[in-house]
Amino acid sequence: MAKDKQVSVFDVAKIRELIELMQEHELNEVDLKQSDQRIRLRRGSDQQITHVAAPPQAAAVPTAAPTADAAPADDPNIVYIESPTIGTFYSKSKPEAPDFVKVGDTVTPDTIVCIVEAMKMFNEIPAGVSGKIVEVLVANEAPVDNNKPLFKVLKS
Repeated sequence: MAKDKQVSVFDVAKIRELIELMQEHELNEVDLKQSDQRIRLRRGSDQQITHVAAPPQAAAVPTAAPTADAAPADDPNIVYIESPTIGTFYSKSKPEAPDFVKVGDTVTPDTIVCIVEAMKMFNEIPAGVSGKIVEVLVANEAPVDNNKPLFKVLKS
C-alpha cells in the first residue's frame, strides 16, 4: 500500500469497526500502532478510550446558520466546548426529549450540554464554562473525535 494511501488508525469508521470486533470477540483491550500513531481501546475501565501521539487533522466542522446575536469569530470571549472522547454525539437524552441546550441558552460550568456515547458508555458532558451558547457545531447522532468542538460559547 502506498504511504499516502494508508488508512489512519484514527479514522472514526475504523474505530467503530474495531469496537464492534472487540464486542464480538469479547476482547477487553486492543492496542495498535501505525508509524508514529497509536490507539488503545479498552473496555471495562474508567478510561474507555485513550489516544497517544495523535497527528493533527484538519476536519470540516458542520455549522448551523449564523444567528443575529452570534459573536464575531475573533471575539476573545468565545470559547468552545469540546468532546472529551471519540464517540457519538447526542444533543438530547432520548429521541423524544428536547435538546439539552440550544442557541441562546445560558449555561454554567455544571450544565449538561450533551451526551457522547463511546463503547456503550453514555458520558454526560458538562459545559465547563459560564456563558451563552451561540452555535451548535455538531448534528445529533453524528460521530465526533477527541477534542472536536461541539458548541461555541460566549463567556459571561
